[in-house]
Amino acid sequence: MTASLSPDMFDPACPTTVMPFQIGDKWTAMVVLCLEHGPRRFSELRVPLRTVTPKVLAETLRAMERDGLVTRTAYDENPPRVEYALTPLGRSMLDLVAAARAWCAEHMGDLLAARAAFTERS
Repeated sequence: MTASLSPDMFDPACPTTVMPFQIGDKWTAMVVLCLEHGPRRFSELRVPLRTVTPKVLAETLRAMERDGLVTRTAYDENPPRVEYALTPLGRSMLDLVAAARAWCAEHMGDLLAARAAFTERS
C-alpha cells in the first residue's frame, strides 16, 4: 500500500494552482500528481483536492479514463472498492506537469504582478 496523501499536498501558494494553462482542465494535472506513486481511491484523492466537489472530481476522473490517462478498477468487495491508477499515457504527463510547475515557480512573481496590473486596469 502506498503512503497516505497529505491534505497539504497542494498548498494555496503552489504554482499548480495559478498555472495560466490547464492540462485537460483545472484538476487533471493535480490528479496526475496524486496518482504518481500508485493507485488511489476516490476518497484518498479528495484529501489533497479538498476544494474540488465530488461531482467535478468524478467528471475529471471519467474524462481522464475516456482519454486513456487513468484506469478505473472496481473490486467485488463489500463495501465496494474502486481504485484509479495512471496508465502509461497518463504517466507520460508527469514530465509535462513538472515542466509547467517549474515554469510557474520561476515566473510566479511576474505572473502575479501581471494579474494585479490587469485587475487595476479593469
